[in-house]
Amino acid sequence: MGFFVLAVGLWLCFDPKTVSLLSGDRAPHTFFIGVYILIGAGSLVMMVGFFGCCGAVRESQCLLGSFFACLLIIFGAEVAAGVFGFLNKDKIIEDVQNFYTTTYNENNNGTLISYQNVLNCCGTLAKPCPDTKPDIKDCETGIKDFFNSKLYIIGYVGIGIAGVMIIGMIFSMVLCCAIRNSREVI
Repeated sequence: MGFFVLAVGLWLCFDPKTVSLLSGDRAPHTFFIGVYILIGAGSLVMMVGFFGCCGAVRESQCLLGSFFACLLIIFGAEVAAGVFGFLNKDKIIEDVQNFYTTTYNENNNGTLISYQNVLNCCGTLAKPCPDTKPDIKDCETGIKDFFNSKLYIIGYVGIGIAGVMIIGMIFSMVLCCAIRNSREVI
């Protein structure tokens, strides 16, 4: 599970399309805050999972209790990150749109070409490209569509991982209680 979270975080961090849109001196970094949280949470979950496995193999109530506590803390952090991402979704999109508009007005061709190639767009709502094809949209709409699709991926992954974490917490407590009960019988 931790590996999966780490993999999604790394994919979003190193996806050539995402990186090309958000690289530059004045580019907004709000999107990458959530991605870095995913990478950190994935690494932490992998480490905590290892300790949980050790607790199960050694039948240690202490390790299983610690595993449960760590999962609970990580679960809380994931919920906080999800709420942060959901509440700031419009701000992230607005920051990137403002960055594009500023770059478009300054005629920074390297960034413009990157946005237009990745998003299949041209111009802004205020200044559309003069010779655009009918199937090409303005880049402000393209940015909104692009980030909405990426943020939904993060949301679905977060919900799935939260479910797995809840199941892990339940199983760790059941196993911890079973170990305690088996030791009382002896």
